[in-house]
Amino acid sequence: MEGAHRQLVFGRRVRVLAEFLAASIPEGASVLDIGCGDGTLAKRIADYHPSLTLQGIEFAPRENCKIECRTFDGIAIPCPSASFDVCMFVDVLHHVRDAQGIVRLLAEAHRVSKRFVLIKDHLSENWFDFTTLQFMDWVGNRPHGVVLPYNYQSRGQWDQYFKMTGLKVKDWRTEIPIYPWPFRALFGRHLHYIGLMEKIQP
Repeated sequence: MEGAHRQLVFGRRVRVLAEFLAASIPEGASVLDIGCGDGTLAKRIADYHPSLTLQGIEFAPRENCKIECRTFDGIAIPCPSASFDVCMFVDVLHHVRDAQGIVRLLAEAHRVSKRFVLIKDHLSENWFDFTTLQFMDWVGNRPHGVVLPYNYQSRGQWDQYFKMTGLKVKDWRTEIPIYPWPFRALFGRHLHYIGLMEKIQP
């Protein structure tokens, strides 16, 4: 199953997400990829957007990371306030164990960002959404030893967290063709979103 997932999903996912995320990032921006993994996605974004500068932080940095990467503890972002134009989370926040942890990380991203927080994550509005996302997470991440708390949020919950951390939605997309047909009918279904959040100015 892991081989089939990589063959059918992984390459397309990176290409589609990189294209959509790059379109949300201003020209010439400095970007911090929080939980960057091996840097594959960030590197592809940079290919789309050569004017960007990208750095990553990761709980368990990989030796072969494709971008500059530092270690962080998963809680406090080791960067000064307002040091990047954009802070980015790609399928990271649903791996945080509880709502308090999500709020804490969003607050840290708000602190470190000059203006924007860019998020790709999931939406779970009912038991069928939850079960589908749980299966997707298990197939994609379990073979790599990733912690899977299955901490999916509804749109209402996300909006609450954004309000609590001084962020407002500037752009929101749920039509993201990560999966080819016919898989999109089951694993798409508005289960994924890309949201560009802007800091609320005092």
